[in-house]
Parts: sequence; C-alpha cells; structure tokens
Amino acid sequence: MTERVRVQKAIAHAGLMSRRSAEEAIASGRVAIDGRIAILGDRVDVTAEVVTIDGAPIPLRPDTETHLLYKPVGVISTATDPQGRQTVVDLIHSEARLYPVGRLDADSEGLILVSNDGELTERVTHPRYGITKKYLAEVNGKVRAAEVRKLEAGVELSDGPARAVNARIVDRFGARTQVELIMGEGRNREVRRMIEAIGYETTRLVRTAIGPLTDPNLRPGQSRLLTSAEVVDLMKSAIP
Repeated sequence: MTERVRVQKAIAHAGLMSRRSAEEAIASGRVAIDGRIAILGDRVDVTAEVVTIDGAPIPLRPDTETHLLYKPVGVISTATDPQGRQTVVDLIHSEARLYPVGRLDADSEGLILVSNDGELTERVTHPRYGITKKYLAEVNGKVRAAEVRKLEAGVELSDGPARAVNARIVDRFGARTQVELIMGEGRNREVRRMIEAIGYETTRLVRTAIGPLTDPNLRPGQSRLLTSAEVVDLMKSAIP
C-alpha cells in the first residue's frame, strides 16, 4: 500500500520550495490535488495523484526524470533505431526508461528534452498548449528584412501554411545571415522548409530554447536533469 504524505512535505521533497513556503502556498489556495484546492493537513499519494501549483503540475513521482540535452548533429531523436544509429536516449546516463520529447531532425542540433513524464511530454509536444521553441538558423545568402517578415506572415509548404511566431535577423557575416525564429509547432523539417520557401538554404540549424528553458553552457552531447522549478516554469508556460 502506498504511503500518503502531507502535501507540503511532498512539494518540499520535490525540491520546488521549502516546507514553510509550501504551507504558505497551500494556505493561499495556490495548490490543488487532482483539481481540488488543497488545505493544510491534506495528504497525497505521489504515485497516483496530480498536485498543481498555480495550475502547473509538480513532478512529485520519485521515478520521474526529465533531462535537457544538447543533441549533436547526426544523432537521432528516437528511443531506439533499427539501423543502429546513435539516439538521444543513448546519450543520457540513466537507468530509467526514457523517451525523447518531440523531435529534432538528425542534421539539426540543440536542445531537446528526454523524459519519462507523460504530462510534460503532452504539454511540450501538442500545439494546443502553445509552448514555443526558438531556433537559430545560419542561411546562405543575404536575407532581407522584408523576406524575414514573410516567415511571420506565413509561407505555403507542401503540408499546408506555416508561420513563425517571431522572426528576426540576428547577424550578417559575408554572404551568410543568421535568422532567429520562434515556432509554435514542430512539423518535419519545418524551419528549413520555410527558409527554402523564401529562396534560401539553411546550412546550420540550432534549437536554442524550449519555452522558458535554455542553457548556453551545454555543449553537444551534454545533458543535465531539470530542477522541479524548471519543470513547473515549463508547465506554466503552456496555454491552459
């Protein structure tokens, strides 16, 4: 039989805040258990019940892991690969059964989450939750501002129209341009195809942020566990 623990203890044990701060959050009505506003004295089964703060689920299960990985070029965004290629899961040192959260093309690099948290995976990958991803594209050619605005207005692709939430020129060097795009969805090779639609070729594509998550210190192949606070911030960035 699973032990039920006081909800403030469970929140503190997750590392989100101190027990005193958790008690204050409960007293102010910010904490809920399976949708019901929690009160001091409530107990929770961390393996079965969902505890939220300000509407964002808190990762309480002791077996839950979410890693932020800088995926190198050539690594596949799957859990396994029948062709024997290296996958993002191969790069994570963990005994847990983990899966990539969404995908990042083999010839692209940058941040991807690897997790066994189903709720987090659903919120990050489903477009209805509106968690954006930020990309830095190196493009052959001198892209003009008017052409970048087309990426925001929308371009027609083979699988329907696509648009960036925001797009801007970051830098120019020689005959190349760096373009930053913030995307609200993640169709197959979408950024590369959008840039091709305005007449240019992407020579390098790096995902630099997932919602509020970023880490300029990670190098290709490196990863780290997300903190509980980072998980909650990521969940809060989703559209309710």
